[in-house]
Amino acid sequence: MGDLDSDGRPDGCALVTGASRGIGAAIARGLAEDGWAVGVNYRSDSDGAEEVVRKLEEGGGHALALQADVSDPNAADALFPPLEERFGPVLVLVNNAGMRADGLAPQMEDEAWEKVLETNLSAPFRLTRRALKGMMKARFGRIVNIASIVGQKANPGQANYAASKAGLIAFSSTVAAEVARRSVTVNAVAPGLVETELTEGIGDEILRAVPARRTGTPEEVAACVRFLASEEASYVNGTTLTVDGGLTA
Repeated sequence: MGDLDSDGRPDGCALVTGASRGIGAAIARGLAEDGWAVGVNYRSDSDGAEEVVRKLEEGGGHALALQADVSDPNAADALFPPLEERFGPVLVLVNNAGMRADGLAPQMEDEAWEKVLETNLSAPFRLTRRALKGMMKARFGRIVNIASIVGQKANPGQANYAASKAGLIAFSSTVAAEVARRSVTVNAVAPGLVETELTEGIGDEILRAVPARRTGTPEEVAACVRFLASEEASYVNGTTLTVDGGLTA
């Protein structure tokens, strides 16, 4: 720790949660292209994660598949030590793993509320807390939390999801203010309608309201994450970058 690579940043690696497919896989590919060794976290899709790792390594990168359910309070213990031992400290953390359990608030069960909040908000808090130890010591860090426009714009039937994503945006800006002096940035990216398994079944009505008249791609979201993780974004801190084709404009 402390040594600088050819780009002038400390040696270390990136961790992307929920990276076996969709937006997470695209982010892992992008960060690998930018020279980061990448931890590819997955909960149950081991085949998908191993395929992502295989492609990264075929492209000359370094990667490691890591199984953990991020909603487990002990997930950090399963994710960070293997990465730190193999690649050095986690200097880029992308909290991408998320889940939905939709339903109207009057009928929503406690379990649906709690599961979504644990995965989408409590997990990023715990992983961020763990990652900041190494980042502040290295005086370099990039944390990017994948939120959603639902955290900014009402979407009936998703009270739990909206609460978790709005909380994630507020969490990002608050932690950013706390750690900025250590050259650590914390930002959020809020995708709109993007073609992933998580958005299946909610697209047709929303799509008609998108000025771009199309869905976004995982790669378009990943491009924004790559920027926020870069040296060029060192003065971008505590903000939310919306990627929605103009839907919230």
